[in-house]
Amino acid sequence: MIHRYFHTMLLASGAVLLLIMANVAVAQAYSFGVVPHRSAVLTAQYWNPILEYVGMKAGLTLQLEIARSTTANAAAVEQGSYDFSYSYLIFRPKALSQKYRAILQPRSGDIRSQIITLENSPIKSVKDLEGREMGFPSKSGFIAYALPMDYLLRQKITVKSVFGGNQEGILGQLKAGQVAAVGVSSQVMQAFAARENMSYRVIWESQPYVDLPIAVHPRVPADIASRTQAAFIAMSNDPEGLKILQASAQSVGQKPPYGFTKASPADYRHFVDFYRKTLVKDLE
Repeated sequence: MIHRYFHTMLLASGAVLLLIMANVAVAQAYSFGVVPHRSAVLTAQYWNPILEYVGMKAGLTLQLEIARSTTANAAAVEQGSYDFSYSYLIFRPKALSQKYRAILQPRSGDIRSQIITLENSPIKSVKDLEGREMGFPSKSGFIAYALPMDYLLRQKITVKSVFGGNQEGILGQLKAGQVAAVGVSSQVMQAFAARENMSYRVIWESQPYVDLPIAVHPRVPADIASRTQAAFIAMSNDPEGLKILQASAQSVGQKPPYGFTKASPADYRHFVDFYRKTLVKDLE
């Protein structure tokens, strides 16, 4: 009887332990770092509902982390601080050793780097920027700094760089007339102009690039990465998920299509190639 009692207690204890372990696994938190193109408030309004939904479907917790600037985000990526990263900065030479792997990309299509000015500006072409003040988010950005600056250097056009922390910050300076032009993402530009009722002129535009990847750090278990990827992909096909995507998009002025699709490192090979060949030497 005593032996049977202890055997029963051992089985019960084992069951409780397994239940606790299962709950711990479900509650496991993973950091999700987002490059700060927009203000922290807008970034949180966009991402938090999406991450909550994906976490619920994948059986984990995704914690949004927003660096104070693109430069700070770049430093965190280079140190491998994020479990998941939404950023081009994983392709910078200093970050390649972390071996982030692209697994998702937005369904919103390609993105372009642009140099823009106000519609009523006397600036008609990039040649008119010679010696003028031009705005950028920071020296770390790919779309809004590395690409336009590389183009200006190849055209032998010298500008006085002014930095605004993030893309919407420097766009605010353009709107206030503090800089002659800015380097910006086409998507961020369209959304900002719609919200702020701002008319602008594009004086240079890059070739199309695949939109920012969601990438995973190699320390994240393969099954966690797979479940997270699947939850993101399925979101737009679920009425509840689509509703969340639409609400998040509305908060920042993003146009359809909404959601995410599968991606691989091969989709982003040209980013690595760009950094190897760029004339820009002051990337932070």
